[in-house]
Amino acid sequence: MEENVLREAKSLQKELVRYRRYLHAHAELGFAMTQTLPFVERALRGMGYTPQKCGKAGLLATVGRPSGKTVLLRADMDGLPIREETGLPFACKEGNMHACGHDMHTAMLLGGAKLLKDREKELNGCVKLLFQPAEEILEGAADVLKSGVLRAPKPQAAMMLHVMTGGKLPTGVAVVASGGVSAPAADYFTIGVRGKGCHGSTPHKGVDGLLATAHIAIALQEISTRELPAAEPHALTIGSFKTGEGGNVICDYAELNGTLRAFDEEVRLFLKKRIAEVADCTAKAFRATAKTEFSGGCPTLVNDGELSDFTATTLQNLLGKDKAFSAAAFGDRKTEMGGSEDFAYISHKLPSVMVALGAGEKGEGHEYPLHHPKAKFDEGALCIGSAIYAQFAIEWLKRK
Repeated sequence: MEENVLREAKSLQKELVRYRRYLHAHAELGFAMTQTLPFVERALRGMGYTPQKCGKAGLLATVGRPSGKTVLLRADMDGLPIREETGLPFACKEGNMHACGHDMHTAMLLGGAKLLKDREKELNGCVKLLFQPAEEILEGAADVLKSGVLRAPKPQAAMMLHVMTGGKLPTGVAVVASGGVSAPAADYFTIGVRGKGCHGSTPHKGVDGLLATAHIAIALQEISTRELPAAEPHALTIGSFKTGEGGNVICDYAELNGTLRAFDEEVRLFLKKRIAEVADCTAKAFRATAKTEFSGGCPTLVNDGELSDFTATTLQNLLGKDKAFSAAAFGDRKTEMGGSEDFAYISHKLPSVMVALGAGEKGEGHEYPLHHPKAKFDEGALCIGSAIYAQFAIEWLKRK
């Protein structure tokens, strides 16, 4: 069975490349899937599916028998607001870019959909195929969950796949996350600081919002260096500082925008509490006031240990023991801070697992990492990803 699925996936390669290149050239952001969604829907209908819209801009399709066990496969569809610099003939020209490989994920799940549809009568249950928007802004998963994607037939397990490029993972090699947290929780925050404006020649008549905000940015670093153990993985980053209209004016308002990541929910809550406290107290020390607001974000992505072991065995049988590994073989995931992933919301609802798939190794013509304007992906991974999606579902439904 494994050999058949992989062989048939390879026979779909030209079609998968066509899917991927269209999606890449038409990269869209967030929930604005005006071209992506119709394209995916047409492809699914051409295979015999009747996809249903879920949430603001997602698609859900099912295959197999609605009675019995059900498993969920998820692919994300959105890109990033990055102007592409790859020079590829199918590069997006709209100022957006699939720099995180979501075009690859979507094409792979379309391939998986075809493989599963061809085996529909053999499936020992139901497979839900979820095409999700707005992962990059960490809002899409929560949105589709509200629309009922986990309602009847209710899945008992879920799997997602993410391609990697510009690193040490060779094309076609899969790494299955070990049980536990594999992606940190994420939060975005804004700190607005209010002072009192005046002319720069008489600063004593005002309250310098810029100065207070600069000290807040510095003071926040104390949380990481003095209040948390060095062994506790987390990241607190200020990415934006907005203030001022002129060089001779004491500004009355300044704003910091940042993000925090944590692998532990208690650490996450502690960081949020201390960010607000440090901002408030530091602003007061400079006679200003600060307001901290958190928005967006997602919890930690938790992998089910038993499902992770099952997935690693399944992929070794599919690809070979030299092409599929558990994350434990690559060391502790926490030693290098990873990006957050809003599949986390699903992982808190039912047993879930994340699979990383190599799609371009550094030193082999893929020198740039995810989210870089020059990031390129090896399309040779497309058929492998499709086979992984399909084989995982087939084998999971066979389990007693």
